[in-house]
Amino acid sequence: MDSFVEWLADDLLRRLGAGRRLVAVDGVDGSGKTSFATLLVSHLEERRPAILIHADAFLNPAAVRHAKGRTSPEGYWMDSYDYPALREQVLSPLSPGGTGWYRPAVYDLDTETSITVETAFAPPDAVTVVEGLFLHRDELAPVWDASAFLDVPFTVSAARMAVRDGSHPDPEHPTMRRYVGGQRLYFAAAHPWRRATYVVDNTDYPSPCRIDPEMATAARSPQHPGQR
Repeated sequence: MDSFVEWLADDLLRRLGAGRRLVAVDGVDGSGKTSFATLLVSHLEERRPAILIHADAFLNPAAVRHAKGRTSPEGYWMDSYDYPALREQVLSPLSPGGTGWYRPAVYDLDTETSITVETAFAPPDAVTVVEGLFLHRDELAPVWDASAFLDVPFTVSAARMAVRDGSHPDPEHPTMRRYVGGQRLYFAAAHPWRRATYVVDNTDYPSPCRIDPEMATAARSPQHPGQR
C-alpha cells in the first residue's frame, strides 16, 4: 500500500497547486478509508502541511440518525451526518478562500454527545484530507479539489466489518440492510466512481491500485436496497 499511496501523494501535489486545498477519501464501510487517508496524510506531510479530518466526527445525534428507524437504509444515507456543521467548521475555512481557522470535531460517537473542541489554524498551503462515507453526494462533490473513491466489494467490506465491529459477515443479511442498502442508495444518487479523481481498488489491503471508473465493483452493484 505504501508505494501506491506515496505515488498518489506525489500526483495530488502536482495536481493541487498552491493554497489551501480539500481532498476527499470516500468509500463504503470497511473499505479501508481511515488507514488509507492516514497514510496519505503522512506522505503529504513530508512536503506540505496536511490535516486529517474524520467525517464521523460530524455525525448527527442518534435521535436524528435513527429517526427513520434503526434498520433504515434511507436514514443511513440521508441522516447520518451533520453536513452544515462539516461545511461551517471544516470545508469553508479550509477551502482556498477560507480563513484557515477550523474545528476538527463536533460529535463524539463513543459517548453519543456533542462536543466543543478548540479551533486550530491551518497554514496557507495546507492540504486537508477528509475521510468518510457519502463524500461525493451532490452537495459535497463540488467542494473537493481532488478525491479518491476506494472500491471494495460488499462481500469483502462486510467481512472486514465483522472482524472490526462484530457485525454479520454476509452483506445480504437483514442486520446489514441499513448499511449496505444505504450505500446502494448513495451509488444510485451520486455514482461516486464517476465523480472521483481517482478510483482505487482497495480489495487487497497491501496492494491497492488505480482502476478505470467503469471497472469499479460499485458500478456493477445493484443500486437499490434489497437488490442482489
